[in-house]
Amino acid sequence: MSRFKYDPSQPGLRKTLREWEELALRHVWSVDEEGADSGSILHAVNEQLGSGKSISRASIILLMNKLVNQGVLGYKDATKKGGPYKIYYLLMDEKEYVKYLLKTMVESMKRDFPEETRQVLNEYFH
Repeated sequence: MSRFKYDPSQPGLRKTLREWEELALRHVWSVDEEGADSGSILHAVNEQLGSGKSISRASIILLMNKLVNQGVLGYKDATKKGGPYKIYYLLMDEKEYVKYLLKTMVESMKRDFPEETRQVLNEYFH
């Protein structure tokens, strides 16, 4: 089971992702099958953050590894002049990712509050 924070006051994916995390994931979604390395993700995120904000390569790598461990992304090893690196690619598109988030939240609530979760879901879907 993955760990993430949920903030219902935020719109869309920002309910569970920080701004830079959403930008990073959206960048990988935008390059599709070709995948992206941490350097290209870092560049895209820092360019979009603007206004003096920036994120470190280490933060990008930690996020990408977390998304790999959650099954959202995969990676392949590559090598270039600077040494080995990873190319991250999609295992889930945006719709699949949203379903994953919802399933994770519902399963967590069912585990801790089985009867209440069942009642609320029944209210919404019946």
